[in-house]
Amino acid sequence: MEKKQLKEMSFLDHLEELRWLLIRSTVAVLIFATFTFFISDYIFDVIIFGPKSPDFITYRIFCDLSHELGFADSICVTEMPFIIQNIDVEGQVNILVWTCITAGFILAFPYILLQLWNFISPALYEKERKNAKLFIFIASFLFFLGVLFGYFVVVPMSVNFFATFKVSDVVQNQFSFDSYIGMIKTSVVASGLFFELPVIIYFLTKLGLVTPQFLRQYWKYSVVIILIVAAIVTPPDVVSQLIVAIPMLLIYELSIFISSVVYKNQQKQG
Repeated sequence: MEKKQLKEMSFLDHLEELRWLLIRSTVAVLIFATFTFFISDYIFDVIIFGPKSPDFITYRIFCDLSHELGFADSICVTEMPFIIQNIDVEGQVNILVWTCITAGFILAFPYILLQLWNFISPALYEKERKNAKLFIFIASFLFFLGVLFGYFVVVPMSVNFFATFKVSDVVQNQFSFDSYIGMIKTSVVASGLFFELPVIIYFLTKLGLVTPQFLRQYWKYSVVIILIVAAIVTPPDVVSQLIVAIPMLLIYELSIFISSVVYKNQQKQG
């Protein structure tokens, strides 16, 4: 298979392309951030502070699941014993700006992927370059799926855990606005990027940096790390930990499968 003949680009040319990639991506993020600014009331009151309410959909589903499994009210959430306070003069302004930028990044992610694809596509085969739409769709779908997983699973479990955790009844939980928002942003964006693991593994396997044998060799270590992460962000019960850990393990297994397919195709071609 022959690659499309392209004029060889110098190192400076590549840097120029990368610069424009970053500029276009930044502009896209800022455009979407501006849009989210006009609906910031909804973003804060409904989305960000949603997990603070015991009536949040995730808590209600877990409570119904608890009853179905015969655990009574063991994983039901009836109260959120904490308050959120702003302790910095410019705190709410800064949080508003950075929250809009984060939301802009999430919404602009498919466009950023398109820019990234245009940057790396000259190094791919002609057949691979024709799969641009498929790549953007799959990568965007995985990212948004991860964002939803982070928001509806990781965030409410983390909020519930830290809200109810106490070293003593003398200490009352009063979280700073910045730390609360930071936890939500980190959980959501990190989950979205983690769900990109199959896409990342695909390209790493194409470049020969990762093999399915390597991924299988370190499978047990990955399981331990995932279980530790699940244990940290969830209440101390097995059901909650499995709800977080199982999707993450499935993503890792999917990455191994994709790596295997790519590796076998390379072996046939080579």
